[in-house]
Amino acid sequence: MKRKRTLEAPKLLGIIWPFVAVVLFQALLGSISLYALSAVRGYVAGESLWSKGQKDAIYYLNQYADSRDEAAFQKYRKAIAVPQGGHDLRVALDLPTPDIDAARRGILQGGNHPDDVSSVIWLYLNFHQVSYMQKAIELWAVGDGFLRQLDEVAEQMYSGFRAGRADARSVAGWKAQIASINDAVTPAARAFSDALGEGSRMLLRVLLVTNLATALFLIALAWMRSSKLLAQRQAFANALEVEKERAQITLESIGDGVITTDVEGCIAYMNPAAEQLTHWHAAQAQGLPLAALFSLLDENAEKDSLTLVERVLEGGLKGGSEHTKLIQRLDGSTVSVTLVGAPIMAEGKISGIVLVLHDMTQERQYIANLSWQATHDALTGLANRREFEYRLELALNAMARKPARHSLMFLDLDQFKLVNDTCGHAAGDELLRHICAVLQAGLREGDTLARLGGDEFGILLENCPQEQAERIAESLRQAVQSLHFVWKGRPFMTTVSLGLVHIAQGPTTLEASLRAADMACYMAKEKGRNRVQVYHADDSELSMRFGEMAWIQRLHVALEENRFCLYAQEIAALGPHEGAGHIEILLRLHDEGGRIILPDSFIPAAERYGLMTALDRWVVRSVFKVIRQCLDEQRDGPLAMCAINLSGSSIGDDKFLEYLQRLFSEFAIPPHMICFEITETSAIANLGSAIRFINELKGLGCRFSLDDFCAGMSSFAYLKHLPVDFLKIDGSFVKDMLDDPINRAMVEVINHIGHVMGKRTIAEFVETPLIEQALQEIGVDYAQGYLIERPQVFTCDSLQRKRIAARPLLFKAPGTFR
Repeated sequence: MKRKRTLEAPKLLGIIWPFVAVVLFQALLGSISLYALSAVRGYVAGESLWSKGQKDAIYYLNQYADSRDEAAFQKYRKAIAVPQGGHDLRVALDLPTPDIDAARRGILQGGNHPDDVSSVIWLYLNFHQVSYMQKAIELWAVGDGFLRQLDEVAEQMYSGFRAGRADARSVAGWKAQIASINDAVTPAARAFSDALGEGSRMLLRVLLVTNLATALFLIALAWMRSSKLLAQRQAFANALEVEKERAQITLESIGDGVITTDVEGCIAYMNPAAEQLTHWHAAQAQGLPLAALFSLLDENAEKDSLTLVERVLEGGLKGGSEHTKLIQRLDGSTVSVTLVGAPIMAEGKISGIVLVLHDMTQERQYIANLSWQATHDALTGLANRREFEYRLELALNAMARKPARHSLMFLDLDQFKLVNDTCGHAAGDELLRHICAVLQAGLREGDTLARLGGDEFGILLENCPQEQAERIAESLRQAVQSLHFVWKGRPFMTTVSLGLVHIAQGPTTLEASLRAADMACYMAKEKGRNRVQVYHADDSELSMRFGEMAWIQRLHVALEENRFCLYAQEIAALGPHEGAGHIEILLRLHDEGGRIILPDSFIPAAERYGLMTALDRWVVRSVFKVIRQCLDEQRDGPLAMCAINLSGSSIGDDKFLEYLQRLFSEFAIPPHMICFEITETSAIANLGSAIRFINELKGLGCRFSLDDFCAGMSSFAYLKHLPVDFLKIDGSFVKDMLDDPINRAMVEVINHIGHVMGKRTIAEFVETPLIEQALQEIGVDYAQGYLIERPQVFTCDSLQRKRIAARPLLFKAPGTFR
């Protein structure tokens, strides 16, 4: 911080302010001293007038006593008025609140000059407590006392003479009093004069000492300030020298060449980087023109029409933007540089130019490397996904101008993860390099092979007939299968799944082509791997996969925009001993146009691509929110139990189980109000996880229902292991049970076995009264379907109105078992 202040340019006021302060202070002190001396001089003048007036008054009063002349008495009055004015001044200023106007009148009456009025009052008010001044005022008051006595004698004489009572004896007495007063007042007046004189001399000495001390102090202050200014100047000079040295070292250290010239363009300075760039030594180049060092070329290696000096002076090489040029040295070699130049100004005139040259050789090499890295895979050296898509888009755009036949392949190595997991990534990388060599060897010149990521590759066969493309694909599959890769004595068999798209007859956009090839490769893997799958636009299986893939993005968006909704459908009790029924929660989706979409349209895609757990979480939280709202509203009567469907992926997910436990705690939902429905196939596929999942939640008080029971015809062996409370008879048996004896028998068997195991049964797809009557005859406990109720929006009313009595028994045939 100090260095920064040292380098600041000094300002005029910062230099002279101490001297201005010295002059102003000295002038102020001198003015105060002169004012005080002027006030003392006024008092001395007033004392002189006071003494003269006192003497004249005694003289004229004696004359009046001898002559009894009225004119003599008037002269007495005029003479005595002068000391009386001083008396009035002192009395006015001694008041608790000084009467300045009365004091002014007293001063003027005393004969003082009007210019002395203010200084006399100022001195009295501010210094009357000082010892010398106080002594003079006391003697002044004594003199005023004698004058009062003299005035009393004068009044007696004047009254006596006017009344004619003055005899010689009275006159002699009066004259004796006058003489006595004169004898007494003279020493008092002299003492008053001496006190004023001593006070004025003391004040003079004090002012002299004060002025001398102040002068010495101000001289010392000026001395210190001047010393500081000299020190700052020296520090400034030293800082300039340091900055000059730093600039010199910086110029010698930086990697850019710096050249300065005079106004004629002759070399004045070159740093080492400029020497290396131009192949000239600074000592040899000094004084030579710039053109002697190198010439300026444009990008086509032609000489520029303007010299560097001209370009700089015209502002053509200003900083802030790059000016890339070629310079040609004396040996004929060229180098690409960026130039920045500016004129050097001195006193408003151009005294030369400075030129900065940056060697672009390394940067251009870096740019070339980065460009290669941006379009190629570092491990294999093949084109990367970005470059592959760029070339594919070029080929597709060319097809719009000129018909052609192209083929696109996606390749995915089979079981590549096994190599990484067992032998490490080094082995996997080596295998990828071998695979690349094999694939490259099987392609034509001009075909594009790219690594799209991991163990996935893409191939673009331009201008390739369909039959030839399929032969190439098959040969590549065989070549990879024939590769025997050995890592540290351990052999690995390698195969590849290929998806092939003929672009001439298929999709013509980049996105559609890539999606088709990816889906064909996916189908090749699903069909057993190590095969070539050719895409056909009318392939129903591929179309279904396309539809599922399209649903994934829509489902993600729907979750983000909260476009799912819940419906409820009643499950009614068929017998009088089953108690009240409950409701099943059904999921629906509002599409972008606001239409309701049933789950059959999107659940398969969600199951295939791992979105079911996210949907299950949304459903459970939404149901709990509604139940919590109903509980908070404290509605009359109990609420119905809610059956919530769960997917197989959620049943096997420990985090989902923890999520459910947190929700029960968060919303404080009574667990007996919740029944979870799981499908038969998902329960059997994850039997161990399903049993643990069910037992954990049943421990809380939840119930479970096994949905679509017996749809797979393999359920009875597993049923005894699943601790569920309800069996839902698959609707495929129920809806045709009146027309198909086998279906009716299946319903009867499932119902009987369920009751033997202590479980309640629920029949789905109950849509006619006759089916309901048949189910009552068989002894099924609950029914669900359009006859009972069509699905309604799930609200608190849905929960409350379901608590209804069992449906009346329509008919009970003898011999029907339960």
